[in-house]
Amino acid sequence: MAHVSKRMKEIQKMVEPLKAYKLDEAIAILKKCPKVKFDQSIDIALKVGVDTKKSDQQVRGTVSLPYGTGQTITLVVIAKGDKAKEALDAGADFVGADELLEKIKGGWTDFSALVATPDMMRDLGKLGKVLGPRGLMPTPKAGTVTTDIAKAVRELKAGKIEFKVDKLGIVNNAVGKLSFSESDLVENIRSLLIAVSRAKPASAKGAFFRSLYITSTMGPGLKIDLQSVEIGKTEDRQ
Repeated sequence: MAHVSKRMKEIQKMVEPLKAYKLDEAIAILKKCPKVKFDQSIDIALKVGVDTKKSDQQVRGTVSLPYGTGQTITLVVIAKGDKAKEALDAGADFVGADELLEKIKGGWTDFSALVATPDMMRDLGKLGKVLGPRGLMPTPKAGTVTTDIAKAVRELKAGKIEFKVDKLGIVNNAVGKLSFSESDLVENIRSLLIAVSRAKPASAKGAFFRSLYITSTMGPGLKIDLQSVEIGKTEDRQ
């Protein structure tokens, strides 16, 4: 029989496994869980009603979380000349062209996001086997292939994130840190849900949002009552 830690036993006493919690109630529970030695991330798992095998039912987009993610973003920009200088001035961590492409080709992926100018995508596209599996390949839809390098860098540093549905029809994203206030976490989550709602494929039928869970890095996964999340009248939550 697996050993259950004292901390986990305390958490089990706080949680009703089958209950669907209101969003603010769930966040309050996560904050009351026994502490650990680091600031835990808060993550959501949102099940949406799409058939991921169909190309016209992919869900993907970006959103700027109003209070950021609380994570340190290491940002790489592949650009030359004036665009490289713009990236450095805007706060990019690594900027370059051929030398960075060679480094990535060698397996270096120790960064959070990658931005590139359109003229660099021919060379960058050759690194799909390195960047693709890690979700680091820049795309125009995500705003990471652009001529407005400074804007892209500032937005990513400020908390802009990309979301996309996985093979199981689930959107998984970090939405902040446990140290954030309850209201800040609620607003971050609402902003993400609104963005996902707007990315609903026209061909998707029935209820779009199927289930929502929230958890902290070392905390329990809590089911959320979707009716408790006010995300506007345009959302289909039937």
